[in-house]
Amino acid sequence: MKIKSIETFTNEFVCFTRVTCENGEQGWGQVAPYYADITAQVVHRQVAPYVLGKDGDDIGDLLDTVRDREHKFPGSYLRRAMSGLDTALWDIKGKRVEKPVCSLIGGSSGPLRAYASSMKRDISAQDEATRFLRLRDEQGFDAFKFRIGSEVGRNQDEWTGRTEEIIPVIYKALGDDAALLVDANSCYDPRRAIEVGKLLIDNGISHYEEPCPYWDFTQTKEVTDALAIDVTGGEQDCMMASWQKMIEERVVDIIQPDICYLGGLTRTLRVAKMAEKACVPVTPHCANLSMVTLFTMHLLRAIPNAGKYLEFSIEQEDYYPWQRDLFVSSPFQIKDGNVAVTDAPGWGVEVNPDWLDKAIYKISKV
Repeated sequence: MKIKSIETFTNEFVCFTRVTCENGEQGWGQVAPYYADITAQVVHRQVAPYVLGKDGDDIGDLLDTVRDREHKFPGSYLRRAMSGLDTALWDIKGKRVEKPVCSLIGGSSGPLRAYASSMKRDISAQDEATRFLRLRDEQGFDAFKFRIGSEVGRNQDEWTGRTEEIIPVIYKALGDDAALLVDANSCYDPRRAIEVGKLLIDNGISHYEEPCPYWDFTQTKEVTDALAIDVTGGEQDCMMASWQKMIEERVVDIIQPDICYLGGLTRTLRVAKMAEKACVPVTPHCANLSMVTLFTMHLLRAIPNAGKYLEFSIEQEDYYPWQRDLFVSSPFQIKDGNVAVTDAPGWGVEVNPDWLDKAIYKISKV
């Protein structure tokens, strides 16, 4: 299965990749969202030169080759670009044997419990509670995540008193029948994070995401060690050494890799295996309705240390207009709080031709 070409179809937010092999096999993948047009350039400049003409069956070896040849660029953009190659090759593998990707990595098709994940901080406590109740009643969600603090906020709230208000309001509205999660997005120093964490515990919150600047493991571990609540994190991390340290030193209770940020499914499986050996659950980050959530669905249907639920963004086209019309048919249908991985080969999704026609196109080929 020698790789003949890599194509990118991109706008500012989303970049789909298509890999074609010499025998005509094709697969679809995606780089990480946001500034995706920049990542597309990395695909052609720093990924394609090392994989064109090579056998695509050993995906891990290809990714390691790209990593090694571009060793002076160890950061996020290269990994974001590598995910486009990785995920397209997995699609090819699944289509070749007419099986979903999850079945190739030890899993099977079927349902997944999802949690309704809010991306909003510009929303009042009562409005957030109201839409959670609506989602519970209309779609059956029984788990919800909301935002506290301000993104990388240096202990500042989105507006004064919002965190102290929203935590009890959400708990009062949904009670103990729902799993409640929060995301602080690196807002706090350890002292403030622990203070907020005690309020979370008193109000039935079970999941405390990224309380401190994510790059400072020492701060996060101080919070983890101090609180009887699951402290979680890892979405931003893309280096294997960081993952090894995070897991071995129990920096967090639950890890949250993002398949597209990390460099693809293959590298995420390596991280999941590290976590499995340490008995650490994996609840990945997938905060939008592009292909990253689909990739995560397949992962969670396969790994033995999958967390309790799939992150499922509740922000639709009015909030993320770039999500509109990505697919011919949406793979994200919620029923009774669950979403399903189908038996369709590969990723089981068809990218919308009309969207592709409007995208910026580039091809690298042998």
